Amino acid sequence: MDYLAATANKKYLMFISQNYSYAILRPLQREILARGGEVRWFLFGDEVNPNFLHQDEIRLLSVDELKDWRPDIVYVPGNVVPDFIPGKKVAVFHGFNSGKRMNKGVDNHFNIRGCFDLYCTQGPTTTTTFLELAQQHGFFKVKETGWPTLDPYFSEIENNPYKNHDDNRKTLLICSTFSKRLSLAPKLYEQIKAYSEQGKWRILVQFHPKMPSEIVEQYKALQNDNLTFVETDNVLPLLQAADVMLCDTSSILLMFILQRKPVVTFCNHGAGEHLVDITDADKVAEAIDYALSKPAELMAKIEHFCQQLHPYQDGLSSQRVLAASNELLLSNPALKPKPRNFIRNFKMRKELNYWRW
Repeated sequence: MDYLAATANKKYLMFISQNYSYAILRPLQREILARGGEVRWFLFGDEVNPNFLHQDEIRLLSVDELKDWRPDIVYVPGNVVPDFIPGKKVAVFHGFNSGKRMNKGVDNHFNIRGCFDLYCTQGPTTTTTFLELAQQHGFFKVKETGWPTLDPYFSEIENNPYKNHDDNRKTLLICSTFSKRLSLAPKLYEQIKAYSEQGKWRILVQFHPKMPSEIVEQYKALQNDNLTFVETDNVLPLLQAADVMLCDTSSILLMFILQRKPVVTFCNHGAGEHLVDITDADKVAEAIDYALSKPAELMAKIEHFCQQLHPYQDGLSSQRVLAASNELLLSNPALKPKPRNFIRNFKMRKELNYWRW
């Protein structure tokens, strides 16, 4: 059966709670609309800005409105979704597994919260574990599809605002997670300040949206002809514009390296051979120069890593996610009941102020 063709006249909900989720789901929305499906957006929580919605995107403003619309499929680039909204729940992930969050020795990327009917995985490094978990739990399916976010990534983005064709310097992108324990931002501030004054590289800085405001303001104050601080809901043009990345343990480095561009990390949690990891702040500049030289041994290790993380470079991951979702909906496989999640659903009801059954 042509599961892509089955999209016509079906309803697809984008359930988001962070601003970066817009860019994650828009390639998938484009495929749905092109095939005659309907799309609506539901914004959960106070960390997602409705101003990032496009004029032609339709938002459902309440749970009652959502339930009246009755979506067939609900896409979630996050960890949880209420079980009291209709539709098959599909996890599409908000990033790659960076391995930075561990709970009692278990990687939280593989924490099964009992919310989803289908996990659409990004590549072999995550698919294998999720298939084992599906066998163990029995209440969800797994399909390796690639990540919809990256569909536009494998073709040149036109009119990229972060490129400067009049500047011949190499572009350094600095990204950091918000965790005080893991973040490079406070630890390398003096070094980055010095780079911004030296002007050896053109520097772009972008932080996780949960970065403490005082650190954000510190870096904004560094802006000059050599350094630009960027706030955006779509990091793909930013990643394309850079030649090398300086990062810590943020999962954004995994998106960057898929371009087959080198990444320098500072005190990375569990760094592999595909990264140029350093622990001495005084050696950051030397490591960046080494990475920019693209040594053959390093580039070979990067290629091997990318094949395991996300082997798809065809820009068709959204189509695979959509086909897998429709297949789940139409085949309606026999699965065990999901856990009731009483406490989690109570908390979400309270946040949404929704008490109807």
